[in-house]
Amino acid sequence: MDESEVVDQTAELVERVAAIDVAKASGMLCLRLPHERIEGRRTQRVRNVGATTNAILELGDHLLCQGVTRVVMEATGSYWKPWFYLLEARGLECRLVNARDVKNVPGRPKTDKLDAVWLCKLAERGMLRPSFVPPKPIRELRDLTRLRSVFIGERSRNRQRIEKVLEDAQIKLSSVATNLFGVSGRAVLEALIGGERSPRALAGLARGRLVSKHDALVEALTGQFDDHRAYLCRLLLDTIDRITVQVDELSQRITAQLAGIRLPEADGGTGRPRGAPGGTGEVDLLSLVERLDEIPGIGRTAAEVIVAELGPDMRVLPTSGHLVSWAKLAPRTIQSGGKNTSGPTGHGNPWLKGMIGEAAMAAARTDTFLGARYRRLVKHRGHKKAIVAVARSMLVIVWHIINDPAARFEDLGPDHHQCLVNPVRKTQALVRQLQALGHQVTLTPVETAG
Repeated sequence: MDESEVVDQTAELVERVAAIDVAKASGMLCLRLPHERIEGRRTQRVRNVGATTNAILELGDHLLCQGVTRVVMEATGSYWKPWFYLLEARGLECRLVNARDVKNVPGRPKTDKLDAVWLCKLAERGMLRPSFVPPKPIRELRDLTRLRSVFIGERSRNRQRIEKVLEDAQIKLSSVATNLFGVSGRAVLEALIGGERSPRALAGLARGRLVSKHDALVEALTGQFDDHRAYLCRLLLDTIDRITVQVDELSQRITAQLAGIRLPEADGGTGRPRGAPGGTGEVDLLSLVERLDEIPGIGRTAAEVIVAELGPDMRVLPTSGHLVSWAKLAPRTIQSGGKNTSGPTGHGNPWLKGMIGEAAMAAARTDTFLGARYRRLVKHRGHKKAIVAVARSMLVIVWHIINDPAARFEDLGPDHHQCLVNPVRKTQALVRQLQALGHQVTLTPVETAG
């Protein structure tokens, strides 16, 4: 180790640091401080602290008295939140770290005390990367959007249960109707539950394009639907309606939350707030959602989830590459023995990754740049990798829109990649391929009408 490395290590050393191994009912605290009398020596104290509010606040006062400048804790379920929020409110610099980054040394006994000591030693040497924890208004917005996603998922599962009940009764309505819970499908379900069993009478309830499928509907609605299955469908439909009301209430609350959040814009190193001249210097999240909604595949709901998961301040992710890497939408590079290979992308934020994946699948079906990108890649990389590539491109667009309040989405067009092709080189390559197949090629330019 040369002298410059020693100087760098010394500069990164945090003199007064604490680490907490978090559990449900308590936390193991390790405190490392400079020795009172011997220069260059460190003292270490380890004790157990209760996870109650008063105990954590008392710990915060004690750490402030000791001059602690950084508190590090491992992300353990939701048990880390009281420690992080209460100690942060006390004015301490709190850092949440990924459990994968702080695994204990192999061969050492696994105890809470040793885990806290190891975590503290890593923290005092600056060897841990802090996880992204958004400010309180964004955390509250996250709670709403995540709960709405859970409710939407539960509503979809109940709809699938109704379809299973119909299949059990030999009712093949979903084979004829595209949307089992549309106007026509819902009318048929209500009639079945109400006691109507005549296939022709049920088929007569069809509306719109289903009217032309009358004969197919009569055949599909001929089954063995009885009162028992009617009770099950009624119960499931009532559950779906109740969840729909809750989802609508959450959507209204999310809109109100977005309108009520007032966060200062990032300086960006310019000495003035970012944004248009004459602005208020505050982030308008509703405007941000509308600008994200312009991206193909991203609707209002997806845009709200993106804002809730990322927040309006991209200083924590200084480049689009950082965002893509944080979301785990870039392959992991593995270099060993002169060979470069790519590993799996990883899990990442499931709420953001799941929503951006759905948006990518929607964008893949559009006649846009993103749709053309999917169709170019799917031919030789497969569906899954092509969707991940489109999702990565969408996140890059999202980063630029969030980072620059004046940025708006502009589609490059489905022919963007073709415009980049050099026609002369492309012609030469095609001629060489034909010659390799044993053909003699003579090119005759086509005269275009002037």
